[in-house]
Amino acid sequence: MGRHFGNLIKMRHIITYTISPFEQKAFGNYFSKGIPNMWRRFKGQVFRVLPPFVVAYLVYTWANHDHELSLRKNPADFANDK
Repeated sequence: MGRHFGNLIKMRHIITYTISPFEQKAFGNYFSKGIPNMWRRFKGQVFRVLPPFVVAYLVYTWANHDHELSLRKNPADFANDK
């Protein structure tokens, strides 16, 4: 019936070592290296990502405001109606 997905080839002379997930540190070096690294990456990308979002937000709010104004009736058009 062929080979199953995990056993497609037979590897010889290769030794692999694994460690149990229960023996690993879940948050190893999280506070000493993880947070400073995240802050460094954030500082490096914020001026590349933030301006397009700010421009898109300003265009969106302007367009919604302009659309709401265009839906209103002009009272001067109906000043002489009786």
